[in-house]
Amino acid sequence: MKRIVYLTFYFQPDLCAGSFRNSPLAIELAKQAREKDIIVDVYTTLPNRYSTFEQSAPKFEEEGNLRIHRISLPAHKSGMLDQVFSFKTFYLEVIKLNKNKRPDLVFASSSRLFTAYLGYTIAKKSNSPLYLDIRDIFVDTMSDVFKSKILKLGILPILKLIENKTFNYAKHINLISGGFKSYFSKFKNTEFTFYTNGIDEEFLVSFSSIEKKDKIISKKSIVYAGNIGEGQGLHKVIPHAANELGSEFEFTVIGDGGTKKLLNDEIEKLSLCNVVLKKPVNRKELQVIYNNADYLFIHLNDYPAFRKVLPSKIFELATFGKPIIAGVSGFAAEFIKNEVSDSYVFEPCNSKQLVEFLKTDMPSNSIDREEFKLKYKRSYINKLMAKSILSYT
Repeated sequence: MKRIVYLTFYFQPDLCAGSFRNSPLAIELAKQAREKDIIVDVYTTLPNRYSTFEQSAPKFEEEGNLRIHRISLPAHKSGMLDQVFSFKTFYLEVIKLNKNKRPDLVFASSSRLFTAYLGYTIAKKSNSPLYLDIRDIFVDTMSDVFKSKILKLGILPILKLIENKTFNYAKHINLISGGFKSYFSKFKNTEFTFYTNGIDEEFLVSFSSIEKKDKIISKKSIVYAGNIGEGQGLHKVIPHAANELGSEFEFTVIGDGGTKKLLNDEIEKLSLCNVVLKKPVNRKELQVIYNNADYLFIHLNDYPAFRKVLPSKIFELATFGKPIIAGVSGFAAEFIKNEVSDSYVFEPCNSKQLVEFLKTDMPSNSIDREEFKLKYKRSYINKLMAKSILSYT
């Protein structure tokens, strides 16, 4: 019987874009693979995305031809060194579990390059085809994030070497953002697709059926939910905007991450009462919070690498009948302007533009994005992508 090795660092019930993308895709892939007598072995981790959100899951699950192997990681706080040690544990354990087992295809979904490199390692050793799903250009991002010249000169060349080996070996690379196309044009012997992120079933319900609470106060609420890291740069925009807007507005930030302390420090420094930080919540609770907000917020730091990305959060937020405020640039900015009605795009980290918009805008109560929902339904995208993956077996 043929076997597909499916690699993803995050999987259900973890709360993050990697989990939301790969959990339904793996299930759809297994469904289609069943007709060809192919086993899908998913190698992932036990829930670990946020130290403040604990969710139990079995180390091994098997349902028909889908087998899920979850690897336990050391406790971490989302810092860079923590992530390095976590991935080392994942890498070594997956190699061990696949010792003397030859896959017919290796599939890896990766945002930080190293899951893709793990896929390359297994595929190269067994002379198997490699299909990659790339959710971020890690080398590009790190060249922006690294402040130290020593780190740039010492680590970036190594990362580029790993990237070249991995991407040049792959038979097929899927890019979730059309903005990545120019970067990947240097890899000549690879086929490309652009199956983007999509909308999960739980966000396709009518927002009118989700709990709506009567407002006791007249504050306009702006909600952000997701990772709080250097990539999001929330500490550079939310405190300053909240300080300018005053008590008529309230920002609610739900999540965790490496720069949460920086954000909290800025809030305390400005003695702000209109920014509320909350721990991560499950998706059902999040739907209620979104449905009771006046605005939904997304933001990326002002790094050149982020001009190429397309955040998965856009698809989630656009299912609600709420105005979307997006501090993004490049491909994401164009996508939102062209595809998402009732949205406002401002320059990343430009709190002045954000304030000017909020002071003059009147949020709409009659937003219809049904066309967007139909176009970007994740189940439809997954069917096409699973078929593409299976064409290499």
